Amino acid sequence: MAKRARISEPDESDRLEGFAHPREASRLIGQEVALARAARAIRGGKPPQGWLISGPPGIGKATFAYRIARYLLAYGARDTGAEDLSVPANDPNALQVTAGSHPGLMVLKRGINEKTGKLMTELSVSEVRKLAGFFGMTSGAGGWRVAVVDTADDMNTNAANALLKLLEEPPGRAMLILLANRPGQLLPTIRSRCQRLDLRPLDDATVADALKAFLPEADANERNSLARLAGGSIGAALTLAGGEGGELAAEADRLIENAASPDTIALLALGDRLWRMKDGVARFGDFLIEALAARIRAKARAPGVHLERWAALLARLEDNFARTRGLNLEPRQTILSAARDMAATARRAEPL
Repeated sequence: MAKRARISEPDESDRLEGFAHPREASRLIGQEVALARAARAIRGGKPPQGWLISGPPGIGKATFAYRIARYLLAYGARDTGAEDLSVPANDPNALQVTAGSHPGLMVLKRGINEKTGKLMTELSVSEVRKLAGFFGMTSGAGGWRVAVVDTADDMNTNAANALLKLLEEPPGRAMLILLANRPGQLLPTIRSRCQRLDLRPLDDATVADALKAFLPEADANERNSLARLAGGSIGAALTLAGGEGGELAAEADRLIENAASPDTIALLALGDRLWRMKDGVARFGDFLIEALAARIRAKARAPGVHLERWAALLARLEDNFARTRGLNLEPRQTILSAARDMAATARRAEPL
């Protein structure tokens, strides 16, 4: 087999400072249903050539993708390995995946802008086109090649069309794993050519219990508080635990609480703060969308409620924040637009 240079990730944007990268994580928490489905397909010898793993940020999508990759690279689509797709940490394939140096694994992310040195706002067509060369290479010893697109939400239109062509003529012994925070924004033709693995938000107790290992110095009250704010995402809880994550989550909750009468001056100041932060508007948007979704889910448990207007608002916010990140728009306008939309909805809809 011809050797190739290590394909490094341009920016470990999914690594939380002080914690392991998803490719280093061996434990997948609370996603037993999706894991069992993937295991049946892979160990049964009939895996799809494209998985679409969806769920909120920090829910474990990348950890899941690397778990699938390790198994396929170690055992292929056979039942030789463990039923839960785990691979021993000392397995040569697992060690290479952890190091980011396995020749049978490619990870596509937003690249670095050579002029600014900063992470690009979208996943470009030039990055996606690398897949054709990768899948055209001679297979490794295990006979499989795996590519992970993290995240497919970041693709621009040309990149999405290039990916679609690959899905239309998939190579043998190759698997493409797309990660998506909001799969509804992908081309319908891409979604239809992949099998879905939907990861669900975890309950607060599961998140709080998992935080014992990640935040050993935090007491039970702190862990429980983080779990309530995290919307079922361990990654979100860890983000809240450090840096400005807690403040952003509080701002998102404040915007929802005051939806009917937003404070324009405070929102302009928030927009300025987000502009100065790395991925500030994207992070705030994630917190706002997840906080609103959590309230909608909680309200939906009551009989006789009508949440159509709130659900429509949620979809619009997802589109607007995705557009802001993709086009690198000014955060203040995005925040003010979101606040106006929320105020209009609050006046017409049932209170959350």
